[in-house]
Amino acid sequence: MSSFSQRISPALVLLLFSSAVAAQEDESSLLDGWREVWLFRFLVNVLGYSTIIIPGYLLIRHLKRTNYSDTGSGCCYPIIKSCVFGSEAKTGLLDDVPVGSRHEGDSGSSLRQAVQLIFCAAGLQASYLTWGVLQERVMTRSYGAATPEEEGERFKDSQFLVFMNRILALTVSGLWCLLFKQPRHGTPMYKYSFASLSNIMSSWCQYEALKYISFPTQVLAKASKVIPVMLMGKLISQKSYEYWEYLTAALISVGVSMFLLSSTSGKHSSTVTTFSGVVILGGYIIFDSFTSNWQDNLFKYKMSSVQMMFGVNLFSCLFTVGSLLEQGAFFDSVAFMARHSEFAFHAVLLSVCSACGQLFIFYTINQFGAAVFTIIMTLRQAIAILLSCFLYGHAITVVGSFGVVVVFIALFLRVYARSRMKSGRRQAQPPLQKV
Repeated sequence: MSSFSQRISPALVLLLFSSAVAAQEDESSLLDGWREVWLFRFLVNVLGYSTIIIPGYLLIRHLKRTNYSDTGSGCCYPIIKSCVFGSEAKTGLLDDVPVGSRHEGDSGSSLRQAVQLIFCAAGLQASYLTWGVLQERVMTRSYGAATPEEEGERFKDSQFLVFMNRILALTVSGLWCLLFKQPRHGTPMYKYSFASLSNIMSSWCQYEALKYISFPTQVLAKASKVIPVMLMGKLISQKSYEYWEYLTAALISVGVSMFLLSSTSGKHSSTVTTFSGVVILGGYIIFDSFTSNWQDNLFKYKMSSVQMMFGVNLFSCLFTVGSLLEQGAFFDSVAFMARHSEFAFHAVLLSVCSACGQLFIFYTINQFGAAVFTIIMTLRQAIAILLSCFLYGHAITVVGSFGVVVVFIALFLRVYARSRMKSGRRQAQPPLQKV
């Protein structure tokens, strides 16, 4: 009986394994084995991150339990204290940040403000439109095909692209912190790891989803993340919201639903594939919602946006390079870059656009406020959908187009209502009395 079990067990394992792979079957061909199942790749990535997170958690717990901040000494003491304890001094405002406030521009000429606004809008549009086009090119098209009939080779490791983006963003933010004076940093460095982990997972989902859904679908889904962000705000920060915020969130969900239910694409017509794309997009929205709310809490410490960018990207590089080396995927991706110079150029340009885009975000918000920035980025999303449809031939039905319009009307209403509310609060404040 035992010999029979030994013979039958491998057969059962192979049968179950082949069924799991078959569930990911595309119209044209099966995916290349177990390494191509997205859920398996996701779990392997998480396992790689855990080999860094778990020892780090145990070390931090030990240092806090032994009260190392008071009893420690030696050359490593300042580094450990900064990483684990920080100054623990929270402030509500960035009092000593030596950067200009956007209100300083009020005394300048209107022409100068107009030039600055055009510069910010052009920089954001150029950075993120190029980034979006390259993102779809890298994840959905083949490299090395000499003729249209040849299949070519596709790049498959989304985590390596996340690493490329983060290492360049770390370099840019580090140089910025060295060249321009920043407020004294008091945040325990390990607190960045939470936002970093959720950030790299959301970025991985964003790249991976393009294997299963179209780029316009992804853009609309990203626009609908207002809803989970509000839910995360209630859970993490106990925030309260106005009625118009719930109304615009409902309009966004209706518009996205109209688009998703009416859109058809021959490339992604498989039910299993479409479901996989929806699940991955759901992961992106959840992780991204946590990231923004956690970063909002971190800003209670005295820090600049560039310091936040440096801290988050530092841990992102640590997590991703560790996971890539453990899987052996790092050198495979480098070999792919060596084989395909076009991919290498695309990957580097993708990272440059991502890093420059982050700097443009900080500069625009600092000079003109969040409302103007939101309008620019909303327009960018609309242009990105049109550009993707033009370059890559995505078809959108009449109902789907109406859904897109509903989403962007809701986003503009949201910006308008928020700006009116802020102006009303400023008018309601009593004037300062001169002493």
